[in-house]
Amino acid sequence: MAQFATENIRTVALVGDGASGKTTLTEALLARAGVIPAAGSVERGSTVSDFDPLEKAYQHSLRASLVHLETGGTRIHIVDTPGFPDFIGQAMGALDAVETAAVVVNAAAGVQMVSARMMDWAAKRKLCRLVVINRIDAENVDLPGVLAAVRSAFGNECLPINLPAGGGSRVVDCFFNPSGDADFSSVADAHRALVDQVVEVDEDLMSLYLEQGEIAPEQLHAPFEKALREGHLVPVCFTSARTGAGVAELLDILVKLAPNPAEGNPALFIKGEGDDAVEFRSVPDPSKHVLAHVFKVVMDPFVGKLGIFRVHQGTVTRDTQLFVGDARKPFKVGHLFMLQGGKYVEIDHAVPGDLAAVAKVDEVEFDCVLHDSHDEDHIHMRPLEFPVPMHGFAITPKRRGDEQRISDVLHKMTAEDPTLVVGHDPMVNETVLRGLGELHLRSVLERMASQFKLEVETRPPRVPYRETVTAKAEGHHRHKKQTGGAGQFGEVYLRIEPLPRGGGFEFVDQVKGGAIPNTLIPAVQKGVEQVLATGPVAGFPMQDVRVIVYDGKYHPVDSKEVAFVAAGRKAFLDAIGKARPIVLEPIVGVEINCPAATMGDVTGDLSSRRGQVTGTQTMQAGMLAVNGLAPLSELEGYAARLKSMTGGHGAWTMALSHYEQAPPNLQNELSAEYAKHRRHEED
Repeated sequence: MAQFATENIRTVALVGDGASGKTTLTEALLARAGVIPAAGSVERGSTVSDFDPLEKAYQHSLRASLVHLETGGTRIHIVDTPGFPDFIGQAMGALDAVETAAVVVNAAAGVQMVSARMMDWAAKRKLCRLVVINRIDAENVDLPGVLAAVRSAFGNECLPINLPAGGGSRVVDCFFNPSGDADFSSVADAHRALVDQVVEVDEDLMSLYLEQGEIAPEQLHAPFEKALREGHLVPVCFTSARTGAGVAELLDILVKLAPNPAEGNPALFIKGEGDDAVEFRSVPDPSKHVLAHVFKVVMDPFVGKLGIFRVHQGTVTRDTQLFVGDARKPFKVGHLFMLQGGKYVEIDHAVPGDLAAVAKVDEVEFDCVLHDSHDEDHIHMRPLEFPVPMHGFAITPKRRGDEQRISDVLHKMTAEDPTLVVGHDPMVNETVLRGLGELHLRSVLERMASQFKLEVETRPPRVPYRETVTAKAEGHHRHKKQTGGAGQFGEVYLRIEPLPRGGGFEFVDQVKGGAIPNTLIPAVQKGVEQVLATGPVAGFPMQDVRVIVYDGKYHPVDSKEVAFVAAGRKAFLDAIGKARPIVLEPIVGVEINCPAATMGDVTGDLSSRRGQVTGTQTMQAGMLAVNGLAPLSELEGYAARLKSMTGGHGAWTMALSHYEQAPPNLQNELSAEYAKHRRHEED
């Protein structure tokens, strides 16, 4: 494989909504550069980047895929990312691997939610941005309207660098050689707008421009790069990946105008922890210490764990000794790969800007930093703010004996995907798998079955209800048991009272005069805590209660720990029965992002779920953020409902806000269910 210096490397992530044509565009670029003889087809399952069997079955990308090509003396690394909201975590992870984010917009659909969110996230990561309006050959497409929508959504700094011509069969250049006629607008006007925008970042060049009235394209290169870095310019280009229109021109733009690793904004590293953390800027110098960031992990069934990284500093070669994060023991790079879809191309070395991979290094994890010097300890990338996984399934293995396997397989799946979370709720004794949507989780379960031969059963997660008391009360119990030998004796008097919501549990010892010896007070508390684990109304844990032990009796021979555990437990139960116990339900705070046109449907649906809206906020691209509160029990299936109401453009997050008393009908239902369960156990 040819060797390329850092200044001759480009890194680009193709991001945007599903069906915008990112994978087809990747194929067209590879074919144009001669990497493949002809572009593959998503429909036929013959593309380089969608190589996974599930992707071929679904006919859309599920994971970020890496390819590379060589053209014009330049190596271009391309990360083709998924476009459906359920898989947006894979697209976000690619942002830390590239200098340029190319937001691909479907000309037939216009600006959609994922495109808007990726543009915003790319700006926050200080990436250079490019908009590619694809599918310009689609029937009845309004290209002037799409360009206007792009500028409305993303800002007036979005300017066309080429324009469609010949009814979308080709494009004409508006920057290097601004001549010819376009299907709409004026090539000369577009060129003038570009130059006006670029010279604004360079006062000397602006003066020259005002004096001469024209600037040669070669004089604009440095200020063009600066305008990209500062977000002062977002070039817009037009393509049809299906026909090839604009593909050669896009390659030319990437080679001549996209920043190389030395020209883009430095990666956002942080050195140190907590209050001592400071920003750290890598230097794209191949002679310095190695600094690389793992932005993707793949559990390959044949080569094992694969850590895919971007080299930010230094040179990684075979036999290089690398440390993972703060680990004190290095690993040796046995094989170094560059990925071409599902193929691993072995390489000798990787320099700043290259995207490479190492295999069979168990310590490598997503978002870790690789380095070859202890001076680089405690360096990490500024974390991405991934969406919170909200859609969940409680899962159990279908086959007996797979309990341990399910833990191992889930560990491998979560290692690949930062938006996949596994948790175990000891209160209800279930393992819950959470992701960004039903499609996300379904693809995970299918991968578990096909790749790991592990099948599971799923059900909605149980709601973590709690119980408490609403009044003060006293309880008493004397535990007395006589056997052939030594007996058991313990007597406890206690009071209980409710605490404010969130108060937890308090145990207070107010015993006077040694009525209960100090050594046996912990036994009383142990008995009380046994009841806390399973409340009397519906069997849920109790909280927000204070227990005060104030009197009792003991026997110098028969009083033992077991006696006071029993007395404490039954005295507490006696008090609870008089203290009007209730069930508490969890209330969550929700933030719902939706198109402004669907706000009425969203707020009405939230109200129908016993929820309330607490505020709204206008976002970019015609989106609104609706904030509110709702009972967790009412949100089962909400992800699918929101998708239906918003045409797939809605997203939401939730976090526990507080607990409050459940309505009477729900309490009666839970109590009856618990009583039935207890009768079944007794039988």
